[in-house]
Amino acid sequence: MQLARLDLIVIDDWGLAAPSAQERSDLLELLDDRVGTRSTVITSQLPIEHWHAYLGDPTFADAILDRVVHAAHKLTLKGESMRKKEKA
Repeated sequence: MQLARLDLIVIDDWGLAAPSAQERSDLLELLDDRVGTRSTVITSQLPIEHWHAYLGDPTFADAILDRVVHAAHKLTLKGESMRKKEKA
């Protein structure tokens, strides 16, 4: 998989739409190829504690989150949306 060789992948707006079975499988494969060797940034408005349910399939959710959450550096941002501020 070519994406696995990129130094950095950014997954933006994680959690907007539930992934299909194929998308879960592809994501697991991508993360499995990258874990411990490359950087992946995930941005989301969905709290981490809801990610397991969002992924839908408990087996895939366990595998994906094992590769993402446990070794992650988590930043929780607070405040108003920058888009709201730009309109004012």
